Parts: sequence; structure tokens; C-alpha cells
Amino acid sequence: MLLDIKDSKADFVLELLKNFSFVKTKTLTPYKANILESIKEAVEEMKLVKTGKLEAHNAEDLFNKL
Repeated sequence: MLLDIKDSKADFVLELLKNFSFVKTKTLTPYKANILESIKEAVEEMKLVKTGKLEAHNAEDLFNKL
């Protein structure tokens, strides 16, 4: 589960979660948070491709353009 919390409320929410023995928290580095966001976007794009709402592009064509 990934929570998107305003910076001004993050400390409060983390302190609240720490009071529950069944909740474990782990702080992400900005780098890891960026990677997770990129993966999330990629998954959303794949869902759109599968439903026909977004056109897929051939990877070979992309490499040929480079």
C-alpha cells in the first residue's frame, strides 16, 4: 500500500500508524519513491493499452528511431 500524504500531515500520520502494532512503516528515499511512481504510471498505461484506450508502440520501431 502506498499512501500519498501532504507533507504538512506526514509526521502526524506516521506517528498515528506507529501506535498500531499491526502496521509497519518504511520511509522511502526520494529515488525509490520516484521509481515506484514510474512503475505505477507504467502499470496504468498497460491497463489502458489492454482496454484499447491507448495505442501500444513497437519497441523495435523505437530502437530503430534512435
